[in-house]
Amino acid sequence: MSMPARMLRLLSLLQGRRDWTGAELAERLGVTDRTVRRDVDRLRELGYPVHGTTGTTGGYRLASGKDLPPLLLDDDEAVAVAIGLRTAAATRGMEESAFRALAKLEPVLPDRVRRQVDALGSAVSRIPFGGAPESDPAALGVLAAACRDREAVRFAYKGVERKVEPHRLVTLFRLWYLLAFDPAKDDWRMFRVDRIGAARTTGHRFPPRELPEEPGAFVARRLTSAPYRYTGTALVRAPADVVEARLVVALPGKVEPVSAGTCRVHLGADTIEPIAADLLLCAADYTLDASDEVVEALRAVGTRLTGTRPGPPPGARLTGTRPGPPAAPGSR
Repeated sequence: MSMPARMLRLLSLLQGRRDWTGAELAERLGVTDRTVRRDVDRLRELGYPVHGTTGTTGGYRLASGKDLPPLLLDDDEAVAVAIGLRTAAATRGMEESAFRALAKLEPVLPDRVRRQVDALGSAVSRIPFGGAPESDPAALGVLAAACRDREAVRFAYKGVERKVEPHRLVTLFRLWYLLAFDPAKDDWRMFRVDRIGAARTTGHRFPPRELPEEPGAFVARRLTSAPYRYTGTALVRAPADVVEARLVVALPGKVEPVSAGTCRVHLGADTIEPIAADLLLCAADYTLDASDEVVEALRAVGTRLTGTRPGPPPGARLTGTRPGPPAAPGSR
């Protein structure tokens, strides 16, 4: 490679990973360690804050500087960034910053990349959702960087100061969740990002930890097993895959196969309406095992829907209620 091409390649490598040894960079570029040092000095002269790292191997790190340096993106990365910005432009709390970034990115895209972005943009339509909590771009940026760099963070959560080891950000139902290990609890914890206050890094790096399961599945399971006010289990007379496809939201573990023609649906919500909706969407006979409070609340929903006297939902056999004492002989 020519010297300018080699420097661009070096910059791209430094932007793609936090730490590089000199030997690794020399091998990737096909040059000597001495040439790597000279190219790093040239980048520093151009204003890129390339820091030397200490240790047995030593190396280089592209640190944060006073200004954001130009980023090098290949075609696939440019398409992904542009589409992501267009999506973020429709997210509450991110509209202005996303539009500003798009205004800077799209004019400098090569024609071949711009055509891909325009094709995807014209082929995709989004349905706007109202009432979603705002996502703070600054907080998301701090947490994402901390996940990448394995750096502990501090923040206020529900009035309590927390220090955790961030692992992954997961988005679900228009909400962001931080999956982190809490040393004080000696366990994994999940935090809603819109409820996190004043997130900041501590400078303390932590060793990698093995998560019990895939991050998305972990968050979904925690949401499914959360301590909701209303809970119950429905034995539905329909195959599990059919019921799962009918439900608007079917988190992992919510629908459990029992036999070829039956399944068990685990229900939970802080209000009764989502449970009633799930039961209706099953579109099959079922037996509901729930507390008296849940059954009575479902009867009230049925009354509001039909304007009739309270009764069990159509096609249901309700269990879990406590029958009254038997009538005395001859009583009326």
